[in-house]
Amino acid sequence: MLSLALLLSVAVVRAVQLQGIDSQAFAAEAAAKMQSTRDLPATRGSITDRNGVVMAATEPAMIVSIDPDMIRTNGADKRYPMSEKKQEEAAAAPDAVAEILVKHLGGRKSTYLDLIDTPDSRYEVVERKVPAAVYTAIKDDMALGFGGDGRRPWYGVFGDPDPIRVYPNRSVASSVVGFVNHEGKGAAGLEYALDADLDGTPGSMVYDWSTYGRIPLGTNIMTPAVDGASYQLTLDSDLTWMAEQILAEHVKRAGAATGKAVVMNVKTGEILALANSPGFDSANPSDADAEDRGNRVVTEAYEPGSVEKVLTMAALADQGLVTPTTKVQVPPRIASGAGYVRDSFDHGTINLTASGVVAQSSNIGTIMLTRQMDKALLADYLGDFGLGAKSGVGLPGETTGSIPGADMADYTRDQVSFGQGLSVNAIQMAAAINTVANGGTYVQPTIIKSATTADGTAVELPTPATRRVVSEEAADATLTMMEAVIGLNESRAIPGYRTAGKSGTAQRYDPSCKCYNGFTASFVGVAPAEDPQILVYVVLDQPTNGNLGSRLALPAVNEILSLALPRYNVAPSTTPAPETPLTFD
Repeated sequence: MLSLALLLSVAVVRAVQLQGIDSQAFAAEAAAKMQSTRDLPATRGSITDRNGVVMAATEPAMIVSIDPDMIRTNGADKRYPMSEKKQEEAAAAPDAVAEILVKHLGGRKSTYLDLIDTPDSRYEVVERKVPAAVYTAIKDDMALGFGGDGRRPWYGVFGDPDPIRVYPNRSVASSVVGFVNHEGKGAAGLEYALDADLDGTPGSMVYDWSTYGRIPLGTNIMTPAVDGASYQLTLDSDLTWMAEQILAEHVKRAGAATGKAVVMNVKTGEILALANSPGFDSANPSDADAEDRGNRVVTEAYEPGSVEKVLTMAALADQGLVTPTTKVQVPPRIASGAGYVRDSFDHGTINLTASGVVAQSSNIGTIMLTRQMDKALLADYLGDFGLGAKSGVGLPGETTGSIPGADMADYTRDQVSFGQGLSVNAIQMAAAINTVANGGTYVQPTIIKSATTADGTAVELPTPATRRVVSEEAADATLTMMEAVIGLNESRAIPGYRTAGKSGTAQRYDPSCKCYNGFTASFVGVAPAEDPQILVYVVLDQPTNGNLGSRLALPAVNEILSLALPRYNVAPSTTPAPETPLTFD
C-alpha cells in the first residue's frame, strides 16, 4: 500500500508538472516537432532578345523526395498495432513505390528500394529538376494505390518546387546569355553577371505535419517568394544565329583556331549580334571544352593590327595634320628603334596620298604621318577612343587591354600607329571604330535594352556614356579614307551600298614563348558610307590558310552586312563614292 501510494504521488506530481507548471513549454516542444519548414524558391527572371524572343526562361519542376519511414508503413500510425489489411499494404508498398519511380524517372528499381530502406529517415531526395507533368503522373499512380482502385493509396512521395532553367535557342548567343549550375546559380555570361537580380528572393512555408502529411487546420504560415527581374537584350537572336553560322564557316575556311564577330548599331551603340566560334550549348555546357564556354569577344586581348590605322588617321585629321589627299613619299623601309619597319608588300619608293596609305595599308606611310603628332597626345586619343579600359558593356570577364602611356618610346609610337604594341578586346575595337562611323562621337556599347521587376516595374538602367573624340570633319575625312579601301577592289563592295572598311593583319603575341607566333586577321566594315548605320567587325585568330584580313575576314563582314542592312531597313546608297586619289606623280 505504501509503495502504491508513493507511485501515485509521483504520478500526480508529474501530471501537475506536465499539465500545469510546464504545460506551455511542453506544448511548444511538441508543436515544434510537428512543424516543418520548406523553402519556396523564387522564379528566376527571363532573358529575351530585342524582339521578345526567349533566350533563357524558367519552367516549373519539382524536387521529388520520399519519406522512407512512411513508405515502409504506408502511412500507418506506428503508435497503434496495424491491422492485417494494413500490414499487407505496408509489405507491398516499397516495391510498388519503387516501380512507380522507375516508370516515371527511370533508373534501377534496386536504387529506389535502397533509398526506401534508409533507417531512421523521414526525408530523402530522389531526383531534382523533375518536370511538373512527370511529378503529376507520379502522384496519379500513387493515388491508385493497393489494388489499383484508389481506395487504399500509397503514401510517402512528395514534391517541392525546383524550377528548370531552359534555353530554347540552345547555342545562339550562348556566350552572352551563359548558363546556370546545378544549384540554379548563374555560372557564366549574363546569367552570372545579373545573378542576384535574376534570382529574386526565396520565400518559405511553415506548416504542421503528421504521419499522414500536412495537418489541414494546423499552422500554415507562408512568406511568398519575390521573383527575379527579367531582362531584354539589344541582341537580335536571328541575326546572331546568322552571324554565328557565317563566322563558323570562315573560321573553317581560314583554318583559324577561333573567331569573333560583333555587329553594332552605329548611332546607338547597341550590339545587334555577338558571335564566338567555337561556341557551346547553354543547355549542355559540359559538352563543350572549358575554353569555349566563355566570351572571347570581351575576355581575349590581342593586338589589332592595321584596323587601328583608322584611329591613328582620325587623330591626325582632328589635329589638322592629315587630309585624304595629304601626300606621303613612302620609302621601301623606315628605321624604327634598333631595326627597320617594312610594309606587307615589297615596293620601292612610292608616292601615296593618306587615302592611299590606308587603302594599301602602308605601315611606313602611317609611321611617317604619325611622327608629326606628340606622343602624349596620341596616348590621350587612344584613351578617348575607349582603349585601355573596360567598355562597360556589362559582360563578365572583360579585359581592359593595354595601351602605352604618354612616355612611350619612339619605336612604340611607331608600332602603335599601325596596331602593334597595344592590345584590345573586340568590343573595345568595334566601339572605337564606331566613333569614326558616328561622326566622331563615342557611344558606349550596350547589350541590355531594358529590365523589369516581377510586377512589371521598369528597372532604371545606366545611361550609356557618350563623348566627342574627334571632330565631325575629321571623322568624315577618315571615312573617306576607309571607303578608298573598298574602292581598291570591286570584289570588296556590297551591291547597292557604299561601304567603308579596314583590314587588320597583326602578329600574334604568344605568352607561352613570350614571342610573336602566328597572326590575327580582321576586318571592320560600316555601311552605308555616306551615313553609316551598321558596323560589323570580324576577327580570326591564328589562321593557317593565309593571314590577310582583307582575304579572310572581309568576306565574312560583307556576308553579315548584306543580311543586316535590309533586315534593319537601311536604304541602298543613292550617291556614288568620292573619287579620291591614292597616288600622286
